[in-house]
Amino acid sequence: MQRSSIQRIVGLLLMVFSFSMLPPAAVGVIYGDGAIYPFLAAFAWLLIIGIILWYPVRNVKKEVRLRGGFIIVGVFWLVLGLSGSLPFILSELPHMSLTDAVFESVSALTTTGATVITGIDYLPHSILFYRQQLQWMGGMGIIVLAVAILPMLGIGGMQLYRAETPGPMKNSKLTPRITETAKALWYIYLGLTISCAIAYWLAGMNGFDAISHSFSTIAIGGFSTHDASMGYFDSITIELVAIVFMLLAGINFALHFLAWRGLNLKPYFYDPEVRTYFSVLAISSLITCIYLYQTNTYDTALEAIHYGIFQAVSIGTTSGFTTAEYYIWPGFLPVLLLFTSFIGGCAGSTGGGLKVIRFLMLIKQGVREIFRLIHPSAKIPVMIGNKRLPESTINAVWGFFALYIASFTIMLLLVMMTGLDQVTAFSAVAACFNNLGPGLGDVGAHYSNINSTAKWILSFAMLLGRLEIFTLLVLLTPAFWRK
Repeated sequence: MQRSSIQRIVGLLLMVFSFSMLPPAAVGVIYGDGAIYPFLAAFAWLLIIGIILWYPVRNVKKEVRLRGGFIIVGVFWLVLGLSGSLPFILSELPHMSLTDAVFESVSALTTTGATVITGIDYLPHSILFYRQQLQWMGGMGIIVLAVAILPMLGIGGMQLYRAETPGPMKNSKLTPRITETAKALWYIYLGLTISCAIAYWLAGMNGFDAISHSFSTIAIGGFSTHDASMGYFDSITIELVAIVFMLLAGINFALHFLAWRGLNLKPYFYDPEVRTYFSVLAISSLITCIYLYQTNTYDTALEAIHYGIFQAVSIGTTSGFTTAEYYIWPGFLPVLLLFTSFIGGCAGSTGGGLKVIRFLMLIKQGVREIFRLIHPSAKIPVMIGNKRLPESTINAVWGFFALYIASFTIMLLLVMMTGLDQVTAFSAVAACFNNLGPGLGDVGAHYSNINSTAKWILSFAMLLGRLEIFTLLVLLTPAFWRK
């Protein structure tokens, strides 16, 4: 199973991750918030552990195969979630238990945005920045980042890329070499982040908030530096900026690459997944606005449109920002919005959920089965745009959907067994599994009041959703470990 190669790579990646503790420490120095020690201590510990893992096997140069890639991704995300919790554990404000610290770390790295912290406005700037930075790093995947900036790893980069990258279209590469592919993705990711930060700043945010929220917006994470999230700013301009960049971050980054390389917007207009993505969000926004107005939730139609569109886009893209307490909205609306997160963003985006392309495939396959009942002898292909999908892809999507439903059901029952009511349990599992964040019931505002067992189950749900089920579940199958 190439233990030495895997140990070497995990050690290297852990050393790389240790340096992520330095920017928050620098922020602590700039703002003089006295929260520097947790980051310096975490940096030292992680660097030492990484060196201990790497040094004995530093000369191993064997190529990592597909199975090794799955192990590295699974082990490293587990280690990453634990490592990321160190500053929270060591910090005096907030003072967090191991369970809460790991939950917050995993939530940030998986870009879920579910938080157990209250009183966010009073946290040190270094802690605030660290939460946002974790989401930004998790947005495109720290594994892809490592492959991009550390070609000296000497590993099968495509194996890591396939295990890490979300979506069913994992074999397509933007450029011939995986290193160049990863670099292209991160250049686009960084460019969008900088553009978003500038736009927020011009819209009225201060520099710290603009940078922090650009991290979580492009990562579709939803963490904020304020308890009231985007509602704190009470600015339509800021909310419009957020909507634009949430929509962009929910689109396949391969399309961003093609549009940028060709200086042409046609890739967006001709892509069936993008058209479906915007259609779903437009329909959910329209229903939300009309229902809010008809139920007199807000006094004017403009207010209903203002709050309705933002929440519909934020939840539909699995961003999780809020400007209103949507979980107390009347009727079916909170559940409708929660269900849109099951569809999520496009494949190859930073969004969560099933992914729009899978949703589209399932719809088309369902329509085909209806026609087959009417015309049993007809050969009806499933088409996405002008492309005919092979049966193997359709079967893979159905397999993913079956595992998705089974995993969701099991975790829902387990969470309910811990004592949570049905609404809270269902929404918590849905919000964490889809990497959304805010739920309904007792987890509408935050997750601090639920029990520790439920938090561990939900942490696993976040990882399962972030790595799209197969990457983790394949490690639990006996066949995977047979030679």
